[in-house]
Amino acid sequence: MIEQALTIIDHQDDFLVIDKPHGLSFHDEGNIGCGFFSQIKTQLKSQYGLTELYPVHRLDKMTSGLILVAKNSATARTFQQQFQQHQIQKYYLAIAEGKPKKKQGIIKGDMEKSRRGMWKLLRTMDNPAVSQFFSYTLAPKQRLYLIKPHSGKTHQIRVALNSIGVPILGDALYNNAVNADRGYLHAFALSFSLNKQQYQYCLAPSNGSVFNTPSTLDVINKLTPPWQQPWPTL
Repeated sequence: MIEQALTIIDHQDDFLVIDKPHGLSFHDEGNIGCGFFSQIKTQLKSQYGLTELYPVHRLDKMTSGLILVAKNSATARTFQQQFQQHQIQKYYLAIAEGKPKKKQGIIKGDMEKSRRGMWKLLRTMDNPAVSQFFSYTLAPKQRLYLIKPHSGKTHQIRVALNSIGVPILGDALYNNAVNADRGYLHAFALSFSLNKQQYQYCLAPSNGSVFNTPSTLDVINKLTPPWQQPWPTL
């Protein structure tokens, strides 16, 4: 049973781009309810008669925004290879309170499991998580972060911002200091090539009181497409 209608951003012959709501797990959670992938399979079977869908990447439960789903196994393999080789460019928005150790740059280091399902960033560089970011003032002690991950580690962005002293607003795992109406992490944009065609998607967050304040909307609306930002070469 579909618990909520999911918004399809684009429907191509080989893939779909979907807006995942915040607070929805990718997989089913037992008696709690159907996860994102089960819901979209049910919805697409009802709407279009699609019976085969293939996940190629995931978003955390707290994270909203753009997610790719392949419609055949060949495309799924292509996307999975592109993700592994970091050929698909991903960009995220996050909001955090406090003064970061730096306002832009690169956060890099190995990650290892910590306590209570958390991860932590290490100083070693054997197989590091790499994230680039810019940040923008929203209000006193509150900033918007535009992040480009260059690796695909579990909780990577959440751990990266926590490591510079600004855990994401509403992140119950890494930031229990402030109550919020959601976890303020959003998959903002995707850029990739498939079958010799370039695809680029950008979607501002639609939910969350802080994402929708005038000051935040003003900053987001002034951002150039994230793939056109002056990202330094690693």
